[in-house]
Amino acid sequence: MASADLLLHPVRLRIVQAFLGDRALTTTQLAAELDDVPAGSLYRHVALLTKEGVLQVVAERRVRGAVERTYTLRLLAAQIGLGEAAAMTPAEHSHAFMAYAAGLIADFDRYLAAGVPDVRDGVRYNIAAMWLTDAEYADFLGDLVTVFQPRLANAPGKGRRRRMVYLVLLPGKRAGDQGARQQARRPRNRKEEVS
Repeated sequence: MASADLLLHPVRLRIVQAFLGDRALTTTQLAAELDDVPAGSLYRHVALLTKEGVLQVVAERRVRGAVERTYTLRLLAAQIGLGEAAAMTPAEHSHAFMAYAAGLIADFDRYLAAGVPDVRDGVRYNIAAMWLTDAEYADFLGDLVTVFQPRLANAPGKGRRRRMVYLVLLPGKRAGDQGARQQARRPRNRKEEVS
């Protein structure tokens, strides 16, 4: 099964997200987090993700005569590869992005359902634009890896809170393109300067 088809199913995407942050979970713990997903459906999706190598069993123990398995995420297997992404059609990219955005919206809805938002807990959503050459963009991506990589290895611990970071990088028009050039040189009128 292509990784995009495997990973972009709404329930499987939520299962993968539940394991992010180097978490080890049993199906019982996973079911408690995804309590709106029917147990039978959850078990089928966990089995498929395990069969396809996205989840791995790291421990087993007997509980009341049954075997309880603890799973972890194989992070590299839980990504759509560059080759597969390059071969995707625009419609497939649209479908993939809608699944990604739906996951983000669902996570934010669950956050809001937990109570009144409090900016002190670190919730943020921002947008920015930068003019970068391809080389500057590559440096920027390297900087992101430098910032993110050590923190991705953090284990759950006292005082730590799991924080979901969603990142979307969209290329815009190049500075030499007609629309970008007109936008960059658009004069400001007095109303814009005052407000």
